[in-house]
Amino acid sequence: MLSPKRVKHRKVFRGRMKGKAARGNKVAYGEYGLQSQDAAWITANQIEAARVAMTRYIKRGGKVWITIFPDKPVTKKPAETRMGKGKGNPEFWVAVVRPGRVMFEISGVPEEIAREALRLAANKLPVRCKFVKKEVGETVES
Repeated sequence: MLSPKRVKHRKVFRGRMKGKAARGNKVAYGEYGLQSQDAAWITANQIEAARVAMTRYIKRGGKVWITIFPDKPVTKKPAETRMGKGKGNPEFWVAVVRPGRVMFEISGVPEEIAREALRLAANKLPVRCKFVKKEVGETVES
């Protein structure tokens, strides 16, 4: 699973997810991308499940980029614990995704294969997603 090697603070506030993605909202590396339509926390497990679904479908062709990273710890208190006594321990990591964020990118495969691979990945995620292409005039960085 993806998680940071080290962090400045072990526990963080929950924060807010208002507004659209200000950066990471264009296809930067590949030819095709999977863009979020909703705001959500996406866990490291969900990112990995989507990655596996994509890479299995495209077999050994093409290249996949994951453009989100779970760098926010989510804490949980143990089951059947009374209120109080401080904040729980970090249990898993999430990536905060806002509408418009491109989460996965693919290149090196035909469009219909990329479209199906990204559809399979979208089924693993808790947000509505949209298939996007690199805009004309932009160059592919490799």
